Amino acid sequence: MTKFGGSSFGVSLLLTVLLGAATAAAEYYNYGNALDKTFLFFEAQRSGNLPSAQRVKWRSNSGLKDGLAQGVSLEGGYYDAGDHVKFGLPMAFAVTMLSWAAVDNRKELTGLNQMQQTLWSIRWGTDYFMKAHPQPNVLWGQVGDGQSDHYCWERAEDMTTSRTAYKLDQYHPGSDLAGETAAALAAASLAFKPYNSSYSATLLTHAKELFSFADKYRGLYTDSIPNAKPFYMSSGYSDELLWAAAWLHRATGDEYYLKYAVNNAAYLGGTGWGMKEFSWDNKYAGVQVLLSKILLEGKGGAYTSTLKQYQMKADYFACACLKKNGGYNIQTTPGGLMYVREWNNLQYASAAAFLLAVYSDYLSAANAKLNCPDGSVPPQALLDFSRSQADYILGKNSQGMSYLVGYGPKYPIRVHHRGASIPSIFVQRSFVNCVQGFDSWYRRSQADPNVIYGALVGGPDQNDYYSDDRSNYEQSEPTLSGTAPLVGLFAKLSEKLGSYGGGYSKPYQTPKPPAYKAATPTTYTPKQSGAPIEFLHSITANWMAGNTRYYRHKVIIKNNSQKPISGLKLKIEDLTGPIWGLNPTGQKNIYQLPQWQKTLKAGLAYDFVYVQGGPQAKVSVLSYY
Repeated sequence: MTKFGGSSFGVSLLLTVLLGAATAAAEYYNYGNALDKTFLFFEAQRSGNLPSAQRVKWRSNSGLKDGLAQGVSLEGGYYDAGDHVKFGLPMAFAVTMLSWAAVDNRKELTGLNQMQQTLWSIRWGTDYFMKAHPQPNVLWGQVGDGQSDHYCWERAEDMTTSRTAYKLDQYHPGSDLAGETAAALAAASLAFKPYNSSYSATLLTHAKELFSFADKYRGLYTDSIPNAKPFYMSSGYSDELLWAAAWLHRATGDEYYLKYAVNNAAYLGGTGWGMKEFSWDNKYAGVQVLLSKILLEGKGGAYTSTLKQYQMKADYFACACLKKNGGYNIQTTPGGLMYVREWNNLQYASAAAFLLAVYSDYLSAANAKLNCPDGSVPPQALLDFSRSQADYILGKNSQGMSYLVGYGPKYPIRVHHRGASIPSIFVQRSFVNCVQGFDSWYRRSQADPNVIYGALVGGPDQNDYYSDDRSNYEQSEPTLSGTAPLVGLFAKLSEKLGSYGGGYSKPYQTPKPPAYKAATPTTYTPKQSGAPIEFLHSITANWMAGNTRYYRHKVIIKNNSQKPISGLKLKIEDLTGPIWGLNPTGQKNIYQLPQWQKTLKAGLAYDFVYVQGGPQAKVSVLSYY
């Protein structure tokens, strides 16, 4: 190491190094820039006739005939994730989260010049919800068939899959979906009230009707719309009824809704359930924080004792996240990320981080502390936890990767998203059919041709490992419900810690994918004794397309041996349709497990699916070691 002593060159170099370090540290805190990118994701997910102000130029109009076969216009709304189904429950939750940000973070969003973008994002959802609610006791809860859509890889502009619409009514109730939609519209009415009072009033009318529908005709929406069960199975509707009541009380000031939440507190579980999760399916922690606000403001009145019980459960959630809950705490990865589930874990981290940032504000405004079994903590501790999750998402992790696509120098470039993975209709104007999409684009090792800015992917596993693989949909698929809480979270952190910039910047250059080096082919002799590998075939769905009946085939690969199996190669003959869950090897009819599932441990199983007309394909073992 060369010493430069006190020379001007040495001072200049030192300043350069320090400036570089400060810039690197600031990268995690560029919340204003990250915030703007989240809005771009919502633009990329738009269904319907796109506006002239659309910034995501690789998208075009789609789903223009949604609902027409059922005699209703259901154009608009958002596609759920990397697919093209409009699932009502997660879409409504996302709109509720956007609206909560607009209400509680109005000052921050206005200061960042992002309030208009927030309201546009909300309105693209609420306009659709009002179309979907043509009568007091009717709500169209889904457009698109999840089964056929999920086994077709094509752009939204080329859709050939079923656009069947599914309805809730008094004979087919869905209190969870109707309740969440009521909450979304009530929260949105608050967001729009200072800017468009007539629109706000219209939203509130729909919210009240939907709450009455949800409460009077009770039932799980997945019982009325079975098509949604494999994708967004509801665990119950009690939380959504309380959630809707809490938002309607805040939006109207009507004591009726507060009394509903108090009188039904025990029966519907609001004061009974202590949660360590807040998500599109489980709203209890959100209800508890929202009702705690009333108590903290000294407005509990005759309902104070029950509101205190709600706050005890809000504290349970907050203390669990801070790991001060007497041992009943959340799980975190070695890098500090909240870990709830293997599938799309970041949606739980983003929702929890936003909720705790909100609760931190409520406690701070009341000069109150959080009382945990392991001691009381100041509100700032909640915001610190929220910041830790945001920073992890933006790149402060062992992989050095931002899980918000398009933010920072390193982010996922093989996102499990149909539109991002296929060239824009303005670039490749020829039609891309279902099978062609799988063959030509889904299985490519190259980076996506379209960067889906602002998409929060599912994220790393419990050991902080992330595989940037399009077929690894558990980790690489973005969702509305995961990205929406980031709006309020980034706005709050930008105000508290400084944004180091913000607004819409020039797009990052998409990094080139690492050079691919093919492994030297090695042939292994399969072990024959005791049938170590077993295949279990089943047909899990079927549907008509034109004059052809298609079947969804599921194959479970079981490792019956006492040892882990690696390098498994399968020969699949008589396959005529797309396959999902296996990667081609480049050899005809030969497939292998994806990179993130290289080894199948003893006694465990792995499944893949394929879609085709006619009989099942023939699956056999070629080699493994």
